[in-house]
Amino acid sequence: MREFIKILRRFVPPYRKYLGLSILFNILTAFLTLFSFALIIPILQMLFKVDTTHYTYMSLSDGGFGDIKTVAVNNFYYYIQTLIENCGGVATLGVLAGALIVMTALKTGTAYLASYYIIPLRAGVVRDIRNFIYDKITSLPIGYFTGERKGDVMARMTGDVAEVENSIMASLDMIFKNPVMIIVCLIMMIAVSWQLTVFVLILLPVAGLVMGRVGKRLKRKSLEGQNQWGVLMSTIEETLGGLRIIKAFNAEHKMRRRFRDENNEFYRLSKSVARRQSLAHPMSEFLGTIAIAIVLWFGGWLILGGRSGLDAAEFIYYMVIFYSIINPAKDLSKAAYSVQKGLASMERIDHVLNAHNPIQDPADPSTLPAKGGAIRYNDVSFSYGEHKVIDNVNLDIPAGATVALVGQSGSGKSTLADLLPRFHDVDSGSITINGIDIRNVRVHDLRAIMGNVNQEAILFNDTFYNNITFGVEHATREQVEEAARIANAHDFIMQTEHGYDTVVGDRGCRLSGGQRQRVSIARAILKNPPVLILDEATSALDSESEHLVQQALERLMKNRTTLVIAHRLSTISGADLICVMHEGRIVESGTHQALLELNGFYRRLVDMQKF
Repeated sequence: MREFIKILRRFVPPYRKYLGLSILFNILTAFLTLFSFALIIPILQMLFKVDTTHYTYMSLSDGGFGDIKTVAVNNFYYYIQTLIENCGGVATLGVLAGALIVMTALKTGTAYLASYYIIPLRAGVVRDIRNFIYDKITSLPIGYFTGERKGDVMARMTGDVAEVENSIMASLDMIFKNPVMIIVCLIMMIAVSWQLTVFVLILLPVAGLVMGRVGKRLKRKSLEGQNQWGVLMSTIEETLGGLRIIKAFNAEHKMRRRFRDENNEFYRLSKSVARRQSLAHPMSEFLGTIAIAIVLWFGGWLILGGRSGLDAAEFIYYMVIFYSIINPAKDLSKAAYSVQKGLASMERIDHVLNAHNPIQDPADPSTLPAKGGAIRYNDVSFSYGEHKVIDNVNLDIPAGATVALVGQSGSGKSTLADLLPRFHDVDSGSITINGIDIRNVRVHDLRAIMGNVNQEAILFNDTFYNNITFGVEHATREQVEEAARIANAHDFIMQTEHGYDTVVGDRGCRLSGGQRQRVSIARAILKNPPVLILDEATSALDSESEHLVQQALERLMKNRTTLVIAHRLSTISGADLICVMHEGRIVESGTHQALLELNGFYRRLVDMQKF
């Protein structure tokens, strides 16, 4: 219950108004229910001659100013008796029936309004949770996702949020309505017979204890089921992403077997959870029947032995009220079961929401220059866990210069470049731009002066126009077309069906590799950043596409500080400085010709590519 209250404290405050209105109408519903039931007593006692007492009107002073209940009940019977004497029993029955209809109409109306005002709360909290998760995912560093399966993260955003919606949020109505009904009914039960009510209050917690034990087991099983759902989603995501390889290696049978094994495990856990959840209604029904039977026996013992002031009609009314508690109690137990499932999903959601983000903005940020900027790596080291990737690197990149990083795969080139926009933070040392440590600058401001063109051109399932203007506000069509022309992309864009309004498909699947890369270069050109990072931007292209892309890159690199990562050494022969990396260190640096004359690592790389 504490976990549920914590969730309410976190997400419900913006919707306090709706919650308050819902509780108010639930209270009105409870009182109207009780007073409509109260019409049963005079029907039983007076219309059918069970009560032959002659009632006279009583003022509050006649009851001693303290016995309000006696005065109210006496005067109610007095008016009913007068109505019978003046209009007859049938007419009185009609009046009571009409009153019952009016009371029921009011009761159902307030019940609807209670549900009406809880719906914005339910839907709003689920919307907020989705927003919080998405905001958190976009703010977490790239390093976080190297240790997480994308499919599992997707499962937390979809399946777990849906489970919270279908269990915790769907149960809010019952959780806020049923306790109100139970409390109001208990107050009336105490007013009718405190002896019976004390007995009931001893009896009900015993049933609640039994239900609670089963509910705890349900949460544990639900958590296992949701974790398995994350595994299943990961397999689906890997299958869709690697379908070409699966088919190429005839591995369909292997993937099917893997998926079926994981799906069978999810089936086993889901079956266990569903069986436990389906136990809620029969168990609550059985325990409720036992409670009613015991109260009937105890109440009969009190009345027949003369140990209570109740008569038969009041006892029946008491039992009607008590039965009115049983149904809300059963619904509450079912809601408690659902909440346990939702709490298990919320635990998985909190794994993302509470993830630590080491990339933080400084309390007192410095301001970077709008143009240019000399970059310096000072004794920089970085590790992935225990594995050291960058080892005491020192590198000067003058403003406007082009510096290339070359070396074997795994030598640390891409990681060194990723440290510049703070995709990761250095373990030791520092990186400065114009003498300002990048950790003293807001992350948004730092990345605003940088443009990236990667080996894999990442495009979104949107139009050419929206892909090129991605991250750039208020760009005109003329500026977009100019950027596309510089990137050698305008001509093939105009040949598509809708020009710049053509959708490029999922990850740009409707375009060739060279076309995707030129669109990503146009995006960088439009941003017009003073610092540019090119991560093997031409390595995956054929010769013709490489030529077009290289032309676009040369235009893009003019008058910018550029850090280039390249495997094809022919593309960086004109760089101002070439740094050769080996096992996380810069082992050689210089111009293309100077490095050739050293006859070292760089010369061997060049000779291998010539071969």
